[in-house]
Amino acid sequence: MADEKNDFEVGPREVYGLTGRGQRELRESGTSLSAAELELLVLIDGTSTVAQIERRAKKQTPEQVRATLRKLYRGGFIDRSKNLKKSGLDFFSVTMPLQIPKGAAARSSDEAKEGVSSLQEKGYFVRIARRSPSGHPLPEDRNPVMLVIDDDETLVKLLHTVFRLEGFDLRTAGNRAEIVDAFAAEPPPDFILLDVMLPDIDGFEVLGRIRSHPVVKNVPVIMLTAKATREDVVNGLYLGADGYVTKPFEIEALMSAVRTVLGPGQAGGRPKGGGGPIRND
Repeated sequence: MADEKNDFEVGPREVYGLTGRGQRELRESGTSLSAAELELLVLIDGTSTVAQIERRAKKQTPEQVRATLRKLYRGGFIDRSKNLKKSGLDFFSVTMPLQIPKGAAARSSDEAKEGVSSLQEKGYFVRIARRSPSGHPLPEDRNPVMLVIDDDETLVKLLHTVFRLEGFDLRTAGNRAEIVDAFAAEPPPDFILLDVMLPDIDGFEVLGRIRSHPVVKNVPVIMLTAKATREDVVNGLYLGADGYVTKPFEIEALMSAVRTVLGPGQAGGRPKGGGGPIRND
């Protein structure tokens, strides 16, 4: 029988994710895990490399992180990403990205002009045309999942704190491989924040694939962009973005965009720590 200690690999690029037991441990009120173990379960956020977890951990040294990960692995709370059961959502292999027609960004668009103006004035723009009268309903039997696709680790850490306080479970991805894992994890995301500029894939391609995938095609997507250009806004609108937020941004601007996209009574899951949901007043 293989030695469990040797079987657990702690190289910086090793990718680990939460097992079903690990996910339940985070959802349920009671736990037998230590504060250090719970911290790492939260930081893994679906799947993460050992190096990512080490950078995010505030109260543990890299050596302590690896020791804690080993305990979680032995306890069946985490496993290598390749061993985890995948959902039916195989993001890149089953979907072709939508194509932006040549000249689309050059054509006049009142909505795009309005979007650029709103981005410059308020820092965000929400596409009212994609909203239904009832908004986007969130699940009632579990915390909604917010997927943040962005490679800025400082920003991701901030958003992790903000949205967990609002009752969302956070899942993160910063490159193509992590996007694959993020969409393969159960359950599928309920809301997506998507950076336009990613290190090894264009954010618009990711958006096009989302909108052409039968499982997540209706999931609300807000684009995060450092360039409030008309071309970017037209491309995003054509591919089906629900809104835009310019970087750097005030948290309240992002919250306003999320509230508006989700609609009345939908913005916020079951808050952790006694805080109230995001409200629309």
